[in-house]
Amino acid sequence: MAGYILRRLVSTIAVMVTVGIFVFLLLRLAPGDPAAMIAGRSATEEMIAGIREQLGLNDPMPFQFIRWVRDMLAGDFGTSILAGRPVLELLSQRLEPTLSLAILTMILAVTVGVSFGVLAAWRAGGFVDRILTGFSALGYSVPVFVIGFFLVYFFAVRTHWLPVQGYVPMSNSIALWFMHLILPTVTLGLGFIAFIARVTRASMLEVLSEDYMRTAAAKGASSYAMLFHHALKNAGVPILTVVGISFAYLIGGVVITETVFNIPGIGRLVVDAINNRDYPIIQSVLILTSGLYVLINLTVDLTYMLIDPRIRY
Repeated sequence: MAGYILRRLVSTIAVMVTVGIFVFLLLRLAPGDPAAMIAGRSATEEMIAGIREQLGLNDPMPFQFIRWVRDMLAGDFGTSILAGRPVLELLSQRLEPTLSLAILTMILAVTVGVSFGVLAAWRAGGFVDRILTGFSALGYSVPVFVIGFFLVYFFAVRTHWLPVQGYVPMSNSIALWFMHLILPTVTLGLGFIAFIARVTRASMLEVLSEDYMRTAAAKGASSYAMLFHHALKNAGVPILTVVGISFAYLIGGVVITETVFNIPGIGRLVVDAINNRDYPIIQSVLILTSGLYVLINLTVDLTYMLIDPRIRY
């Protein structure tokens, strides 16, 4: 186990270095001059040159990359070009809305998705299975922004049951916090519900066809015991894998969802940073999300042993 973790950590470092080089070059080689955008349209060439010198954009790219990596390892992710404030400060202010949306979405997706998958496998080929399978295909194929606009139109514009946009911190009101997150959570969660349900159904069907499941049925085991005590546990590895992948991919969906529902989270911050060529914010978010993705994959791999004792590294 220790050797496996060490190998994964070494590969993680290699992956992060590769991602860092790619992010650094992608932003530096993109068209446009961040110094000119900061200076404004009325700026002179001398002003733009001064800003470039202040930001270190005149240095050779290898020196810029080394300085950037050195500062990040020291905990300094730079200062926002437009806001003039530390990037970590801006990210910390936007963390609560994004984290709230992500956690609620995963709770909804795992709970409903696994339940739908188990129910569809239990009634395989029947009416319930066809309905759930059709719902899964629809939820997995419809884009997030389409679902969002439809839910806003029906539940906010037509019926006025839920707020249209915005975010209320949990410290102000838990009820309002939850009300403002219902539509974004459902919008973002439908695709993941469909994805998890389809994988759960396929994995459960494979386990239910095993001989030991027929033996359990012959011994008089109840449907609940067969589904949840035997089948679901043995089908847990593929389900855990897809849950980990879904949580990692959730980051991309958060950006679109926060834009649709005007939630002041990290996704909105990234969109604004891209529009304004704010290098420090874009680079920091990409590096942090890449590290989170790798960490999730490592955690999922190590959790396999808790589900299936036969797995050893």
